[in-house]
Amino acid sequence: MPEPGSEHVGTGGAAPGLTHAEAAARRAVYGPNTLATRRQRQLLVEFLARFRNPLVLLLLLASAVSAATGEVTSFVIIAVIVVMSVTLDFVQEHRAGQAAERLRSSVAVRATVCRDGVFQELPVAELVPGDVIRLSAGDLVPADGRVLDARDFFVNQALLTGEPYPVEKHAGRASASDDLAGDALATVFMGTSVISGTATVAIERTGARTSLGRIAAAVAAKPPPTAFELGTQAFGLFIMRVTFLLVLGVILVNAAMHRPWLESFLFALALAVGLTPELLPMVTSVCLARGALRMAEKKVIVKRLAAIHDLGSMDVLCTDKTGTLTEARIRLEQHRDALGRDSARVLLLAYLNSHFETGLKSPLDEAILQHDAAPDVAPWRKIDEVPFDFERRRVSVLLDDGRSRLLVVKGAFEDVLRLSTQIEGEREDDLGPLDAAVAARLRAQLDALGRDGYRVLGIAWRRVPATHDHAVVDDETELVFAGWAAFLDPPKATAGRALETLAASGVALKVVTGDNELVTQHLAAQIGLGVDGVVTGAEIARLDDQGLAALVERTTLFCRVTPGQKSRIILALKRRGHVVGYLGDGINDAPPLHAADVGLSVDGAVDVAREAAALILLEHDLDVLHAGVLEGRRTFGNVMKYIMMATSSNFGNMFSMAGATLVLPFLPMLPVQILLNNLLYDLSELPIPMDEVDPESLRRPRRWDMSFVRNFMLTIGPVSSVFDFLTFFLLRRVLHADEVLFHTGWFVESIATQVLVIFVIRTRWSPLRSRPALVLVATSLGAVAAAVALSVWGGRHVGFAPPPREFFVLLAVMVGAYLASVEVVKRWFYRRLAGEA
Repeated sequence: MPEPGSEHVGTGGAAPGLTHAEAAARRAVYGPNTLATRRQRQLLVEFLARFRNPLVLLLLLASAVSAATGEVTSFVIIAVIVVMSVTLDFVQEHRAGQAAERLRSSVAVRATVCRDGVFQELPVAELVPGDVIRLSAGDLVPADGRVLDARDFFVNQALLTGEPYPVEKHAGRASASDDLAGDALATVFMGTSVISGTATVAIERTGARTSLGRIAAAVAAKPPPTAFELGTQAFGLFIMRVTFLLVLGVILVNAAMHRPWLESFLFALALAVGLTPELLPMVTSVCLARGALRMAEKKVIVKRLAAIHDLGSMDVLCTDKTGTLTEARIRLEQHRDALGRDSARVLLLAYLNSHFETGLKSPLDEAILQHDAAPDVAPWRKIDEVPFDFERRRVSVLLDDGRSRLLVVKGAFEDVLRLSTQIEGEREDDLGPLDAAVAARLRAQLDALGRDGYRVLGIAWRRVPATHDHAVVDDETELVFAGWAAFLDPPKATAGRALETLAASGVALKVVTGDNELVTQHLAAQIGLGVDGVVTGAEIARLDDQGLAALVERTTLFCRVTPGQKSRIILALKRRGHVVGYLGDGINDAPPLHAADVGLSVDGAVDVAREAAALILLEHDLDVLHAGVLEGRRTFGNVMKYIMMATSSNFGNMFSMAGATLVLPFLPMLPVQILLNNLLYDLSELPIPMDEVDPESLRRPRRWDMSFVRNFMLTIGPVSSVFDFLTFFLLRRVLHADEVLFHTGWFVESIATQVLVIFVIRTRWSPLRSRPALVLVATSLGAVAAAVALSVWGGRHVGFAPPPREFFVLLAVMVGAYLASVEVVKRWFYRRLAGEA
């Protein structure tokens, strides 16, 4: 079988395309039609990569040193704990990744492929060289191939060339050397998008062998970090700085006190492990994956896990009207001539244009084609077409009925009127001048229709010579204005309530549409959307980025805007500090979907929009979107629970341990005991992703706030340290504990306070008011029970001795007092420092 790119790959015989057996054989040779990513690695490699963590490597080195110096027990325990922690992290994150991948696959882009002589829908990953596919407007080109047949086939290649204008492709035999540097008009390339027309294509190169694949392999660029990833990075750097300062201080103190260097080194290293939230990647992944599964139940499919946080943080949603605020059941209500009379002629011209247009049919086209009085198009044949684009806002078809050849133009009323010089009267040949007075009357008619909620298209035509067989944009001049077609799209019955719900959740809605401002204002009034300001695309074009950024805050409706202007609006909102979502489903929505913090599309959207989006709504409904917003906030809330645990009680205990080295004649806890403490604590926190979040925490957007995390740590952490030092006093002065009993007593007290405080920290309100998940209760109590059991029965190998009964009485009093104190300080913190009641 030849290598794709070296020569043309056969399609398997006389019948187009391949059989399933042939495709399976070729897939075994060429592999799946996907671009290689950093995550496509074998499980063993992924597992071993976890050991590249500097702390893990230091622990393994320390265990090896322990073994070399005769501390075999320490070596075994440290090694077992490290392997258990790494395995736990790997298994949980891998399962989370698999769950997310299954969800992504459910909305993967599919291609129309000929297999066994029948065209059928298959995932693009299953394409192989030799497949024959069909492409139409809105499709993403799934692989490199040669065009076998094309009809008004225009492709946007900006992804590869940077050229924004569509390129028309023709059938022909592409040479093996075809690339973007030469004549490639018979070749299509992976990742480009179809703007209009249809084509049949024979696939020649797939996956990494495509032009896009070679670029991806050469660049291997990691996508820019999301807001969620930036937050976790900032938190990691913060913890690293705190850990470094604390561990350095401990090493210096132990050196000054002439303690054994190996024991001091292991203690400092174990302290670093205790301070590090090593479960954060796993907790984050599991929280996000569980959030993705719950969102799928609410009909929102997550393609990029970090987008869950971005959706929960979103405070501005930009969306078009059709399908989101309206029913998307558009009806053709009027077809009138330039004098305002019902006109079969206008209906005929509109119908001919929509019928013969090969681009992606708009809802307005569908409404025309479904009209009850559909005219007969049999006498007409199509000669050529000038496809629709979002700058011209119109489409033209060149038609012939055997008697005359007409260019029929349909598009935005204002643009078609501007290009017209005459109007059609009662008969086709009864033409009159389109002077300023007539134009003013027609614009007034447009405004009146807009105020009544009608969307309006202008219809015009131009007679051309019979020899004119190729339509170009320059033909769209000196037109005869025939009339207009007016459409109604009723508002969704649920739109008003959905907007109120979003507003109550802190999400402002901005309508970004290509429609007339009067139509958009009429819809806003119908659904109860408060309008602060209205701006048109023409006004935006006159503004620089700074002026637009000042305008977007006080504007609700952006009308008659181009795709490029949609992106400018979103970027301006982001510069103002907003987290912006964009909901779109058309070809023109790909740029703003990329520009938004969280791109949202729907399952029925064109391929270009679905590929650009980070989340897919299975129903085009704002109620579904709101459910996704709440789930995003719930997911982020559970991640923050672990963060706040790691930066309060955990930090307090480690700080106490470091401080104890100054006053105790021995280490406050052996290195292996610190690691065991850390393992039990981590096990107790595993169910956090399954915990519920207080309803009050879902009422507004939440983002990463390092100052909040730092202040919480500096407020709650010292409470833990105060009770730790009180424990030291009781152990040494009341129970007269020796080194072994001290280690045992503080190990149990540390686990009890560090684990049980989750029931206080997990809610901003009273722990009695907010119920934790039963599995979190079970693991937390289980960790404390395991610590008690180790101290009484099984601690000989890790340096424990059974404490006296009086200790457990004191422990119960201490833990109760500690939890009550944290609750009091927590309420003060939220009331005073966090500015909340």
